[in-house]
Amino acid sequence: MTKRLFIQSTIALLAAATLLPATAQDKPIKIGVTAGPHAQILEQVKKLAEKDGLKIQIVEFSDYVQPNAALAAGDLDANSYQHKPYLDQQIKDRGYKFVPVGYTVNFPIGLYSKKVKNLGELKEGAKFGIPNDPTNGGRVLLVLQDQHLIKLKPEAGLKATPLDVIENPKKLKFVELDAAQLPRSLDDLDAAAINTNYALSAGLQPNRDAIAQESAKSPYVNLIAVREQDKNKPWVAKLVKTYQSEEIRKFIQTEFKGAVLAGF
Repeated sequence: MTKRLFIQSTIALLAAATLLPATAQDKPIKIGVTAGPHAQILEQVKKLAEKDGLKIQIVEFSDYVQPNAALAAGDLDANSYQHKPYLDQQIKDRGYKFVPVGYTVNFPIGLYSKKVKNLGELKEGAKFGIPNDPTNGGRVLLVLQDQHLIKLKPEAGLKATPLDVIENPKKLKFVELDAAQLPRSLDDLDAAAINTNYALSAGLQPNRDAIAQESAKSPYVNLIAVREQDKNKPWVAKLVKTYQSEEIRKFIQTEFKGAVLAGF
């Protein structure tokens, strides 16, 4: 091989090697969300992120369990749908190696009924639906305590269960169901607490239809989660920066009119 041909071959190899990382980076990052507001907001994030060179593929789920399972399995690069108490419980129960990398939105949980117009109208022994996962179930019980319907053990904290109820003047009967089933079960219950994403998907407007709501100041701000080994990757910083931009804040305010609040 002549010196000239050797140099040309070396340059070609170097060029090919240089192109490989760029090609790998062109692969979209997969982000899991639940249907509804999380998906709607991420669609806007996706459009903005593309301007910054970050391609996103959105994967929608219909429950709260699968997005974490898919992230752990490597089928997702991140997910955006859960609050920290829920994430902490999942890490404890399932051993996930996840970390939160940025806050997103808050969904003040609402209490709904087709039978009464306010909580004071609930009759003794009324059937009250609550989510059956520990963190959201405890969250609802705290709301009911704030509304003076029940009293919990002082040490119960965020993970309270019906077993922690020490005062229940109306003798409410708690019906624990999967969070996604609560809107469909409202006809069979006297009242139910429904997470805002599921309420909106069912055509319920928190500001219009809820008979009571959780305070906006709560520990249940949602977040973006990634695997521990990915937390320092450049795309993570780009994703968080785009999500927490003023453009996304304005979209949340305009689109959801107070039913969903920016948590950043």
